[in-house]
Amino acid sequence: MLAKKIISFYESLQPPQHLPTGTEVLFPQQEQQVIKLIKEFYSKYYSDNRKRTLILGINPGRFGAGATGINFTAAKQLTENCGIPHSLKMQSELSAEFIYEVIERYGGPEAFYSRFFIGAVSPLGYIQNGKNINYYDHRDLEKAVTPFIVSTLQQQLTWNLNREKCICVGEGKNIRFLNKLNREYSFFKEIIPLPHPRFILQYRRKQKEEYVLRYLETLQAV
Repeated sequence: MLAKKIISFYESLQPPQHLPTGTEVLFPQQEQQVIKLIKEFYSKYYSDNRKRTLILGINPGRFGAGATGINFTAAKQLTENCGIPHSLKMQSELSAEFIYEVIERYGGPEAFYSRFFIGAVSPLGYIQNGKNINYYDHRDLEKAVTPFIVSTLQQQLTWNLNREKCICVGEGKNIRFLNKLNREYSFFKEIIPLPHPRFILQYRRKQKEEYVLRYLETLQAV
């Protein structure tokens, strides 16, 4: 079952070493409460052996996967959209709100997760001075975490995932970094970039419907 492989991956996840001074790892999977939620979520949606297409975000943030352990799923969506109760603070984040609007328009979590697995280029997040940062925000951080990123991607690709096409969330530095790795390691035949939900909701909110449709068209085409 795919669920067992995913759960094992998160249970055995080890953070990257030798990070730049002042950089902390966002590592919710070391908490038993988060592991419990991971088990419930992936057992609910991935207890089969169907092939999925991988969707790769950047890295978890404090209010989404940094809290729940599930990419683009904040505490609010975990309960209200996925029907999984918990004792976490009932908070949300912009990216999760957009992604779950797309998921609901696609047909709901069961339909969506039967075809897709949402991961992240870096499955763990990073914090400096109490704020989220991305793995590519500082050259020394990117260099330090690249072996971790390569290793965890290779682990995930031992699952039954689509190697023809991958969807990358982030049309700037995230897709450039992923394309660079892909040229070296040949993870996928094609990587399709989509704009990041945070960018959409912060800077293009009036055009949100156009972006939702773009996401849906991309999902239906892979």
